[in-house]
Amino acid sequence: MNKLLRKFTYLVGITAALMAAGCSDDINPEITTLETSRLFSPVDLTALVVNRTGVRLEWQQVNNAESYSIEFFENGEENYSGTAVKTITGVTFEELPYTVPGFFGETDYSVRVKAVGEGISDSKWIGTTFTTGSEQIFYDIIPEEIKPFSVTLRWPAGEFATTIVLTPGDITHAVTADEVTAGVAEITGLTSETEYTANLMNGTRIRGILVFTTAIDIGDAILVKPENDLKALVEAANSGDTFALMPGEYTIDGNINVNTSIGIVGVRPYDKPVIKGAVLSMKAASALRLKDVVLDGTGNPDGSQAIVYDDASDAYGDLSITDCVIRNYVKGTLYVNVAALIPNVTITGTIYHSIECNGGDFIDFRQGISSNFHFYNNTVYNSALNRDLFRMDSGGSTNFPTVTSIIIIENNTFNNIISTEGTTKRILYIRLASHEITVTKNLFANTLAGYSNQAATTVVSMSGNNYFNAANLYSSSFTVYDSGTYTTFDPGFVNPNEGDFTVTNEDVNIYQIGDSRWLQ
Repeated sequence: MNKLLRKFTYLVGITAALMAAGCSDDINPEITTLETSRLFSPVDLTALVVNRTGVRLEWQQVNNAESYSIEFFENGEENYSGTAVKTITGVTFEELPYTVPGFFGETDYSVRVKAVGEGISDSKWIGTTFTTGSEQIFYDIIPEEIKPFSVTLRWPAGEFATTIVLTPGDITHAVTADEVTAGVAEITGLTSETEYTANLMNGTRIRGILVFTTAIDIGDAILVKPENDLKALVEAANSGDTFALMPGEYTIDGNINVNTSIGIVGVRPYDKPVIKGAVLSMKAASALRLKDVVLDGTGNPDGSQAIVYDDASDAYGDLSITDCVIRNYVKGTLYVNVAALIPNVTITGTIYHSIECNGGDFIDFRQGISSNFHFYNNTVYNSALNRDLFRMDSGGSTNFPTVTSIIIIENNTFNNIISTEGTTKRILYIRLASHEITVTKNLFANTLAGYSNQAATTVVSMSGNNYFNAANLYSSSFTVYDSGTYTTFDPGFVNPNEGDFTVTNEDVNIYQIGDSRWLQ
């Protein structure tokens, strides 16, 4: 019993001593910092290729790091063997994201970063890999140097190349020493009105890429001048005729009836002819190709749409609109309010502006349908102030119940569309019974529109779009909205009031969002 009492008294004494020590002012302060002999390594290192042959680096800040060192290796593996091809020191965290230009094209690289401080050992390296894209040292083609059967290509004088390869046709031009010195080569033997891709090569490595379309061969077309009666010529056309319009203004008094399959193209893409006041009225079994022309609705007597399908028919041919300008139409741009089946509608490279949409929607199918509708690389601005952008109503499916409409909207730039306060209008007012919509890499800026409030609207793919001042497009208050991968960068348009939508935002350029003509 005495032994137990002594043990109990001992434990009480120890406990009291510990409690007293806990209250003592002499106890060592609590440890709140971790002292180490070297800096921690940066984390979350990312390497994103920019401008084809540069790389943008980012990482998380390291406590007590005064700067960072970077090394690049031309091996694409994280073993960092051999000699670094680039070494950069003294990079501060405030400089991030840090862009390094001047790498070889189509090459695998590895990069590593470490933190550097004062009076403490450097951190361990952290690394990753990246692969550059193809170089692009070609200059833009001078428009006058694109001919029906040849083109002149230019690049910085003295930059070495071995060949220029063009497709289609697998045309190979051996670059001479004189052409390298001058940075100029003329390629002949081409076909008129053909889209070519030209690759400037150094052996197997691409140094430049250009896409261009050769000019029209007047010998294959009917040459038209402003003093000619374009309306009469088109209405009397034979199937397959192409009208090649010289620069100037063609004022039309009333509609132009398109009775068969024709083409209307500008002779000089850099000086487009202006067809003023015209509405192109599509008759049964007709087809139309427009290229390098301006359709200007100013002066149209009834303020109608630019192109109107007049007849119920399942025998229409394709509609193709390429590299045009369409402006100043009151009701809209394309109207199909009859049971018309159009196999393919392809609209690319075209600039639309000042399309008020008073009395109609921008693209307006009510009773007709297109099997394939492809709208890409276009710019639309100051249009459809309080109307829908793409309308395809259920009447098309009623009239053509076996047709599934494939609708692709990609790489377009939209600015100041559907911008009226209180609007409930939509980008996609599509209620066809059977359809599939793809919406990718479009740039939307300054719009109050939502995508759709229609349960019938079927989007099968939506990704890579950018929304600036366009919050309704990713708002769940609409039935259809973007809930996937998108961005909200300010594109930094150079001068939108004057129609210059050149993008200055690096991220938008990196991800190539919007009409390619404005991307750098």
